[in-house]
Amino acid sequence: MADEAKAKGNAAFSSGDFNSAVNHFTDAINLSPTNHVLFSNRSAAHASLHHYEEALSDAKKTVELKPDWGKGYSRLGAAHLGLNQFDEAVDAYSKGLEIDPSNEGLKSGLADAKASASRSRAAAPNPFGDAFQGPEMWTKLTADPSTRGFLKQPDFVNMMKEIQRNPSNLNLYLKDQRVMQALGVLLNVQFRTQQAGDDMEVGEEEMAVPSRKEPEVEKKTREPEPEPEFGEEKERKEKKLKAQKEKELGNAAYKKKDFDTAIQHYSTAMEIDDEDISYITNRAAVHLEMGKYDECIKDCDKAVERGRELRSDYKMVAKALTRKGTALGKMAKVSKDYEPVIETYQKALTEHRNPETLKRLNEAEKAKKELEQQEYYDPNIGDEEREKGNEFFKEQKYPDAVRHYTEAIKRNPKDPRAYSNRAACYTKLGAMPEGLKDAEKCIELDPTFSKGYSRKGAVQFFMKEYDNAMETYQKGLKHDPNNQELLDGVRRCVQQINKANRGDLTPEELKERQAKGMQDPEIQNILTDPVMRQVLSDLQENPAAAQKHMQNPMIMNKIQKLISSGIVQMK
Repeated sequence: MADEAKAKGNAAFSSGDFNSAVNHFTDAINLSPTNHVLFSNRSAAHASLHHYEEALSDAKKTVELKPDWGKGYSRLGAAHLGLNQFDEAVDAYSKGLEIDPSNEGLKSGLADAKASASRSRAAAPNPFGDAFQGPEMWTKLTADPSTRGFLKQPDFVNMMKEIQRNPSNLNLYLKDQRVMQALGVLLNVQFRTQQAGDDMEVGEEEMAVPSRKEPEVEKKTREPEPEPEFGEEKERKEKKLKAQKEKELGNAAYKKKDFDTAIQHYSTAMEIDDEDISYITNRAAVHLEMGKYDECIKDCDKAVERGRELRSDYKMVAKALTRKGTALGKMAKVSKDYEPVIETYQKALTEHRNPETLKRLNEAEKAKKELEQQEYYDPNIGDEEREKGNEFFKEQKYPDAVRHYTEAIKRNPKDPRAYSNRAACYTKLGAMPEGLKDAEKCIELDPTFSKGYSRKGAVQFFMKEYDNAMETYQKGLKHDPNNQELLDGVRRCVQQINKANRGDLTPEELKERQAKGMQDPEIQNILTDPVMRQVLSDLQENPAAAQKHMQNPMIMNKIQKLISSGIVQMK
């Protein structure tokens, strides 16, 4: 039940297990999709995991379901704040305070949002910001021989994108000589880094803008560059090219299913160049294909660790984590084995929200749930729980009976009797939609089980859907023609339908029945049907034509439906 899942979510949240809290609140939402508190709680759990996009989505749903609830706006403001959307956060907190002016959480949130907005506006722009703006940056870097090669290196391209997105990030990457070289190209200034043991000072002419009219100055500025640095860079490039060739050979072997050869080439590439984690993730893929899941997991862990040391592309780290999750999933035999699988996929999604990883996460969660049900399956315990429920039902302790019937269903989801009994409890508690759902499940599991039809008919009767109840009872009688409970149900429905036909309804009963009828899609279709509108007109103005209409069984059934719903009255 939704309350049970919500309680588990609250407990997990209180203990700091936010991933489990999200899962429990999701289960509760599936059972009760219009409960605003559940979306609010899941938003808080997502925010605690720094999943602010998901937190924002849940907060918006909370406000949509309950627009007069201040806490919803508090969740909305917190999500906007996490996404650095300070103005939107201020608006959200302000709207919340209009509804609940004394709410301290909203007041505190508004103060934080305003302070963050002020700091954001007051932040000094990076003096080099203009150099990184627009497509001209990439054009300059491609045109210059000293930076052209850097554009083939993914980590350099990602750094430049980060700086272009937010020039303030330049300070984070200034220690990288490639970034310094790129900055010099973009500013049209030649930088030179002093090497260890080099006591020379940089003269003013070396920092000046090169002049086309004085090529000798350009020549002078290049002369002091130490030869060893050029040699190291050349050696580095040669290593990378050699490693790339090994990787290509590994890829070719992998496609031919020659896995041992592929592993040899990827391992050689790793030895030559330890600054590219793609060689490790590729070797992990081979181990995965070979069914060597432990080896695959070791390689994935190594790739993640090395990738974080090198500040590699977050997508590559995410790929390694996803591959590890797949290997763990292949090894899973019981429901508990899926816990590290789910956790690993969730970590991958924090690095990069890839649709394929999300799909695999959903599949792992589904597999875990199915295994839990299989492991929990025990028909004998299910029968015991059903009997306990029966005892509480006799004592009219319906909530306790529901609890035991629910446990019986968990132990044996294919027992129609447990669904039938729980439907009876829900009917006694006035929870008609839940009772109807259980009765329909009972009929689905065993279409010949007469109790399922009597439960469903009873719910429909209490909901004053007399035609539907009559139809349900009659279907049940096809399987059990002498069932007294079904026969009594038919009799009660006939009495109510005839009461409407005779016009014996009180004004309140008539009004209620008409309102309910107008919500029925079948009634709506009848009233909008041009043919039926003509028939209704003839009933009032042309008795002879009306008599002809009455000879048509389909039209007669529709008129009977309108009479039963109180829309049409015969006098």
